[in-house]
Amino acid sequence: MENKPDNWVVVKVGKDLYKVLAGWSGGYLDGDSWKLNSGITEVKDDGGHWLFVGESGSVYKCHKESYGTRLNNYGILKQLLEIDGTKLMDVKTDWMKLI
Repeated sequence: MENKPDNWVVVKVGKDLYKVLAGWSGGYLDGDSWKLNSGITEVKDDGGHWLFVGESGSVYKCHKESYGTRLNNYGILKQLLEIDGTKLMDVKTDWMKLI
């Protein structure tokens, strides 16, 4: 399954587990939403997007210019960062060397 979020960030959970926190902006009939992937196992570069493959087999196709938070994922990010050992990764991270 391929997910194409409107915005995204990567969080480091514990010692060496990295997860994509993805957000989608809702429209008139549906609200904002977010997903936290199962853990990044592979990273690919397709030019304009990063492809993050998760432990579950899902793929997050993340536009390189959309790194960051919006209202759709800020609240959960704030909660995640309150967990000891969880860190927000910098936009300048070399994603290809992450795993």
